[in-house]
Amino acid sequence: MPETEKVTGSEAVMKTLIAEGVNLIYGYPGGAIMPIYDALHGYQSKLKHVLTRHEQGATHAAQGYARVTGNVGVVFATSGPGATNLVTGLADAQIDSTPMVCITGQVSSHLLGTDAFQETDIISISTPVTKWNYQVTKASEIPKVLSKAFYIARSGRPGPVLIDITKDAQFELSEYAYQACTAIRSYKPVPTLQMSQVEKAAELINASKKPLIVWGQGIILGEAEQELQTLIEKASIPSASTLLGLSAIASDHPLHQGMVGMHGHLAPNKLTNECDVLIAIGMRFDDRVTGDLNRYAKQAKIIHFEIDPSEVNKNVYVEYPVLADVKQSLQALLPLIEENSHPNWLDEFKQLRKIEDEKVIQAQLSPTKEGLTMGEAIECINKATNNDAIIVSDVGQHQMMSARYSKFVQTRSKVDSGGLGTMGFALPAAIGAKMGALDREVVAIIGDGAYQMTIQELGTIMQTQAAVKIVVLNNEFLGMVRQWQELFFDKRYASTEMTNPNFVKIAEGYGIPAKSVSKRKELAAAIDEMIACETAYFLEVMVEKEGNVFPMLPTGASVSDVRLS
Repeated sequence: MPETEKVTGSEAVMKTLIAEGVNLIYGYPGGAIMPIYDALHGYQSKLKHVLTRHEQGATHAAQGYARVTGNVGVVFATSGPGATNLVTGLADAQIDSTPMVCITGQVSSHLLGTDAFQETDIISISTPVTKWNYQVTKASEIPKVLSKAFYIARSGRPGPVLIDITKDAQFELSEYAYQACTAIRSYKPVPTLQMSQVEKAAELINASKKPLIVWGQGIILGEAEQELQTLIEKASIPSASTLLGLSAIASDHPLHQGMVGMHGHLAPNKLTNECDVLIAIGMRFDDRVTGDLNRYAKQAKIIHFEIDPSEVNKNVYVEYPVLADVKQSLQALLPLIEENSHPNWLDEFKQLRKIEDEKVIQAQLSPTKEGLTMGEAIECINKATNNDAIIVSDVGQHQMMSARYSKFVQTRSKVDSGGLGTMGFALPAAIGAKMGALDREVVAIIGDGAYQMTIQELGTIMQTQAAVKIVVLNNEFLGMVRQWQELFFDKRYASTEMTNPNFVKIAEGYGIPAKSVSKRKELAAAIDEMIACETAYFLEVMVEKEGNVFPMLPTGASVSDVRLS
């Protein structure tokens, strides 16, 4: 048995966090969590706390940190509005499989259910958007519950956990002993690999004439990047990424065909409906990837490598599921795969890529019109960072442009809000990403609308001196909604045009060097200056007001019906 000592519940929180390897916490104090913050004051040499300017910002910062490090992000918040302000970040982390533990304060046990000041039933509220949650009312529960929380958050398919601790439990004295959680009865985070399924998958891949791999973030979460690349190269299989899978393989890999999805690349989208075997790895067949399910890959035999049984046959029927940890399953598969080549099939991708290049890509990267494009701004960032920056994007046109035109040479280099599509995500997430990767350049690419949803986190940058580079691509519109209004609502621009403040003055008010550019001749030098700056930097790029993101897959369309204009 581990040795015990008597400590308060609040100190038990600190000791357990340290035992779980935590060294960084994002949060915002308040009355119901004040005892925990008081205990934290005595552990500042081991636990760094980052005071964000809003609890939602704390969750997104923890997400950014988790996404670039693979560690569990940790958040503190008080009861009531402090706790409810976490819900968006919890939902975002849940759908994007991000490991996070949020600890909230709660009113004292005897006040539960009385509508006490700042009392909210955060357990009921957060149940749909957490992997697990629990309310602690006794200090003696804290070590076991918190170690269980970290185990659940990081094991299997990762996700967010919320632990709500009443104020009296934070004050209460109790015997403390830490014991790591390594298993929970009835919780099986990793399915047992069935070699018979792996053998069937290998047989199908070896016999295929037109195979296509679509991989998702599961590759990154499972640290299976090398296994994926070996599979692709051994069997010469064209491969494409989902949004959250980007950067798992270098952008310039000859078998990397780009991104699938609503604004993905022409070739992998269209040829999904022409492949004979579709190999889905660590992805969940999101509606933005599949389009019309009744017309998605109906000609193909589908193999699905997946860790979460609930994702198999949820959206797309799969004849050959392989349930297991993706690294384990790919390692089992590789010896069974025969070396192969598919020159004619690969040539189909090449021809479609050429069409997209001529009709779409060149207009973005080498525009002839006067207005700056988002694509050329992103290409300048690629050049200034040698394709080796961590790119954190918000949600909107700029997100899809950054996904299409950013280039990567190492994994965990693209951080997005994928499934939830949370505007306001990027600025705080970039702060967390920078704190998790101090030796790397972190560039937040944000639209003018999304930027103003969490602009207060400039205060967090000012206080922490996090050297985040902020690029706002300003078209003075809610660009993605405006694009849909142009294409499908006869240009009725209802409530999408933005009257914006002077972003440069705002950044300077927070002590951040800032510049705005609107001319092509100014762009490259301004981006070089931003990257060379050793501190945080804000750069506004005024881009064309009514530029659109193509290719585009309209809602309800088949992946065969990609629009180029």
